[in-house]
Amino acid sequence: MPHFKMAAAEDGDDSSDSDHRHKRRKTNMVRPAAPNSIGNGNPGASPAAPNSFAARMMAKMGHVEGQGLGATGRGRLAPIETQLRPQGAGLGTVKEKTKQAKEEEKREAAFRGETVEDSEEERKRKRLKEKRKSGATSGASTPVARPKQKYRTAAEMEAAADGLEVPNVLKSIIDATGQETRFLTSTAGLMNTQNAMVPAETESTKIARRARRDLEEFTNEWNNLKERKIYFEDEETQLTLEISKEDEETCAMAEAIVVVEELQNMYLADLDEEITWNIIVEKLELLERPAQVDPFGLREIAVAAIHPLFKSAMQDWKPLQQPISVVPHLERLQHMICIDPESTSTELALQNWVSYAKPQSKSTTHYETMIYTLWLPPVRSAITNDWDVHDSRPLTNLIDIWKRVLPPFILANVIDQLVVRRLSDAVASWRPRRSRHGQPHEWIFPWLPYLDEQHTDPRSSIGLLSDVKRKLKAALSTWDLITGVLPGLDRWRSMFKSELSSMLVRHLLPRLALHLSENFEFNPPDQDLTPLEDVLKWQSQFPLTAIAHLFVAEFFPKWHQTLYLWLTSEAPNYGEVNQWYQWWKQELNDRLPPGFNELPIIDAEWQKGVATLNIALDALEDGVDVATQLETPSAGPALPPAPSTPLHTTSVPKPAQSLETPTTFKDVVDDWCAENGLFMVPLREADLQTGLPLFRITASASGKGGIVVYLKGDVVWVRGAAREGTESRTFMPMGLDEGLVAKAEKR
Repeated sequence: MPHFKMAAAEDGDDSSDSDHRHKRRKTNMVRPAAPNSIGNGNPGASPAAPNSFAARMMAKMGHVEGQGLGATGRGRLAPIETQLRPQGAGLGTVKEKTKQAKEEEKREAAFRGETVEDSEEERKRKRLKEKRKSGATSGASTPVARPKQKYRTAAEMEAAADGLEVPNVLKSIIDATGQETRFLTSTAGLMNTQNAMVPAETESTKIARRARRDLEEFTNEWNNLKERKIYFEDEETQLTLEISKEDEETCAMAEAIVVVEELQNMYLADLDEEITWNIIVEKLELLERPAQVDPFGLREIAVAAIHPLFKSAMQDWKPLQQPISVVPHLERLQHMICIDPESTSTELALQNWVSYAKPQSKSTTHYETMIYTLWLPPVRSAITNDWDVHDSRPLTNLIDIWKRVLPPFILANVIDQLVVRRLSDAVASWRPRRSRHGQPHEWIFPWLPYLDEQHTDPRSSIGLLSDVKRKLKAALSTWDLITGVLPGLDRWRSMFKSELSSMLVRHLLPRLALHLSENFEFNPPDQDLTPLEDVLKWQSQFPLTAIAHLFVAEFFPKWHQTLYLWLTSEAPNYGEVNQWYQWWKQELNDRLPPGFNELPIIDAEWQKGVATLNIALDALEDGVDVATQLETPSAGPALPPAPSTPLHTTSVPKPAQSLETPTTFKDVVDDWCAENGLFMVPLREADLQTGLPLFRITASASGKGGIVVYLKGDVVWVRGAAREGTESRTFMPMGLDEGLVAKAEKR
């Protein structure tokens, strides 16, 4: 029993009292390791008693003191410590990881060749410890040295303060700061402290301290007064400038009052209108100030002064006949009435018109209101009623003269709302076949510099050029080929570029092929070249390769058919055949651009004819029927034959396919609409009963109004009138006549 008590004592179980354990739990202390713990390598662990029961048992199992558990000694070095939390406290209240656990982690990491970084708190502790060791920071009990007070002599104070005069009574005083009382002057040093301490304050010491304090206060007050003096001097300068400015404005106001009174008297005098304009403009020029500075409302005064004259000038003004009018007078007042010359360009005006059309809170100026109410009405009336849209010169002259003094949004309003509308109506009413006012390029091209991108971009789906493209397509589809090239077509090439070539290939080339196929026939005795000449009138509008394909498709099949009939007839004259071959080859060479016969597809056709001649000659020499040796060409006319002469042979290529495209009833209606100045616009919807697509036929270029139709077979079905506010779904058949035109022209 005593042995077990000793062991218990060695294990550190000195008391088993529950109160003691409860108290220790509350104090949040780390429970110490038992004396029988294995090894003492951990500084946080208590050294184990070498003769304890636990130590002896561990030694029998091969444990070496100072090493960790396990065969390699890399196990734990000390028992696990527990960190007790206060009663009722949750996680995070105290640090759960003990110092012994952190050191154990570092030891294990060292075995693995790794390092464990210290936490932020540990790094702070190390830095604070290093500072304390180096003496960088003083402890709480270390006294702080007070700054040593420095004194200046009276002479030094007087020299530092510019303009300060120190009284003589303060220059020579009794110095009682040392062990001995001394009489000091400014040269001996005022209030110099001594190392020895004055045992007791004397009356002279008090006098010296009071004198020093008075001198310092006197000096500080002097410096304050100097700063205030500088401040008041600056204030005086600023007030002087303001007074000068006010005097100038007062003089300017007095001059303005005098000028305004003179302007009022001007209208009382019975003077000529032109003289009145000159006098008023000259007097207003005297009041001209920078545009951004107008404290007296001079802009309003200027507008009010010229308003009666401007109103009188606009009453009988004919814009197209008298474009200049009062523009020179307004140009002299540009800066005063706030007109920016750079903002009057047409492009900027159109941009400003777009921004002006948006809702804004900004109102117009007095000048803009005057132009809008007095200038715009007669101009609008002239453009709408008097201007011939096919003659652009009067109106462009008017705009060029007035655009320097017009507000940008008014100029854009004239172009976009008046001019463009008249041009659109003119394009819509243009009839290529019976146009008496020239071609569209003659009265549209002069307006291109004034129009915005919407009307000048060939790729745009709306605008003037879009309307012109539709009319050109309709004209190319219906134009009489015999009359030659459509007038003005070459002028549009620079505008439409590749789009015009596409329109020609799509709408004109099939018609040329059809004309050549139906009207041109080969007749060697009496050849009629009129249909061919009609086609060749358009050759300048196509590339040479396109003309070559047209001849391969429509000309050479008939030519080969004629050659075949001639060679298979009775007793053909080969000399005449040879002359006929040479004549056509030379004829095409003369009528078409150089190099036409050398094109591969054209040369192949001529070589094919030579091969046909050689086969016929070989059959004639062998005494064989020529018709059995020659292949029958495609369909061609039956013409009387003629003889020929021998020629060389070559390979025979296959004939090219025809360029003709099938014509639908919709194409017929499109052509009819183009001839009558109508537009057929798809509505992108279908009839509910038949499911056929709907179209709108209208005379308006905007695509509004007119009638709604659908095409069924070769009949146009027109939707009837609305019934009692609801859109009618009843369709009636109508022919392509004047009745349909009248319905389509209704708005």
